[in-house]
Amino acid sequence: MKPDETVRDAVRQVYAQVAEGARGCCGKPAVEPTAAQALGYSPEELASVPRDAEMGLGCGNPQAIAALQAGETVLDLGSGGGFDCFLAARQVGRSGKVIGVDMTPEMVARARANALRGDYPNVEFRLGEIERLPVADSSVDVILSNCVINLSPEKEKVFAEAFRVLKPGGRLAISDVVAIAPISKAMKKDAALHACCIAGAASVAEIEEALAAAGFEEICVEPKPESREFIRHWASGFHVEDYVVSATIEALKPASMHEVLLP
Repeated sequence: MKPDETVRDAVRQVYAQVAEGARGCCGKPAVEPTAAQALGYSPEELASVPRDAEMGLGCGNPQAIAALQAGETVLDLGSGGGFDCFLAARQVGRSGKVIGVDMTPEMVARARANALRGDYPNVEFRLGEIERLPVADSSVDVILSNCVINLSPEKEKVFAEAFRVLKPGGRLAISDVVAIAPISKAMKKDAALHACCIAGAASVAEIEEALAAAGFEEICVEPKPESREFIRHWASGFHVEDYVVSATIEALKPASMHEVLLP
């Protein structure tokens, strides 16, 4: 098995167990509403979605920067139990559409069950890898993601795929972790630290470079130093808050000349 596939398979196994409730992730329980509030979600948002959708796995609130509008098509990379998808569905309304993509069959099954339970006809969950999205070219207005891209061993492909599926003028609104100090080889080889969103984190400069290479403009990566408070609980004994923090990542796919010239 290739190194990238080894990493991906290990992550898939961990999150399959999380989806089935067999374990939490990073020492956290599988459902932790108080953690979601610490990330910027309101009690009203938490109460508005199926209980099994919020699994305490995020590192921020991409909804806060997405500025979603009625009628938009939204794609969530690594949609898990569907939490951010269901919140997005409220904002885009019945005239909009939300697509969640996750590589773990157990997560997709859980999200689909939540969608049926909560009556979300405009939300769809697809099994697939974020490096090879099962989504048509230029079909999405906004891409969300919450603490998932760091898990990918091929981040350049993730951003290239994001660029492909976004409509001209489409935007990224992502919460993820970024490296603020060099991560040692020993930490990078630790499968548990990778699944806990530590070992695979890229630096701000690396993320900016990958986004620019994919074709994005107006790139803004903003680290959140205050996130060290909850990140320090993710892995005991490693002082992981000295290596990574949460950040918001925003970028735009340029509008085509045809769209720019329209009145």
